Amino acid sequence: MGGAGENRHGVALTNLDQALFDSSGATKRDLVDYLDAVADRILPQLAGRPLSVIRVRPGQPPFMQKNLPTYTPDWVRRTTVWAEASHREISYALCDDRRTLLWFANQRAVEYHPTLATADAPHRPTHLVLDLDPPEGTAFGVAVAAALLVRQALADAGLAGAVKTSGAKGVHVFVPVAAGATAEDMAAATRALAVRAERLDPALATTAFIREDRAGKVFVDSTRAGGATVVAAYSPRLRPGVPVSFPVDWADLESVTPADFTIRTAPALVAERDPWAASMPAPQPLSADLVAEGHTIPVARVQAMHEGKRRARARRAGG
Repeated sequence: MGGAGENRHGVALTNLDQALFDSSGATKRDLVDYLDAVADRILPQLAGRPLSVIRVRPGQPPFMQKNLPTYTPDWVRRTTVWAEASHREISYALCDDRRTLLWFANQRAVEYHPTLATADAPHRPTHLVLDLDPPEGTAFGVAVAAALLVRQALADAGLAGAVKTSGAKGVHVFVPVAAGATAEDMAAATRALAVRAERLDPALATTAFIREDRAGKVFVDSTRAGGATVVAAYSPRLRPGVPVSFPVDWADLESVTPADFTIRTAPALVAERDPWAASMPAPQPLSADLVAEGHTIPVARVQAMHEGKRRARARRAGG
């Protein structure tokens, strides 16, 4: 494939033989080759959605990039989003084609985090997501067990979802939602599903947002809602060996580990088919009772913020 630099799909690639990051066991060329190989699979997950990426430069800590740098080529499509937190407009990329994907790879963008909504309908997420986050140091099997609780909660609500490894230590369950539901109702339904999953086995799963309250249980995270991002299917992760977030059939979930899917092994697994597209159900309507239940459940981040302030006051009063 040439020396340290080459041109591919109209993108000048540089420093391809540099290590990607410490503990990656991979070079920048390996990242470029992987994304080139799976472009037809990952691009449908990114196209039309404001994109944040996690980049890593030699000798520097990784960082998340939302706002496109000034040197971004004119041919990279973009969309402007008002960021309430920073009170400024952010120019997000829309990674719609192989050329843009390879430009990001050359920028050492390892992780790809699209929004749940498209740029054309920013207030209407297309999926609700439950993120199963196991405690540090526990086996992947506990995240799988919690994912199966979510699957049961979905079935009880007349819904079905697709599942993928997060590429780190957890599991993501995606549920495509039919047009007509508002972002607020989708967020409410996500909270209700998390609580229903917790109720199925409270010794295994918890919806406690504050980490110290989880008591070694798997956190069923319902906060990936509204304008949130979730790492895309097929995205690499900044982890030793460069694993990727990879779709798994429900029937196979208990027999895999995140390390089974890396930038080296994944291309062959998607060469003939797109397992994420194959496993994704058609968009489904949300039941009124699920949404109504969710609206009675406090938003986890807000509840945690108030609880944190209450505990701080109690500590000061006790001290």
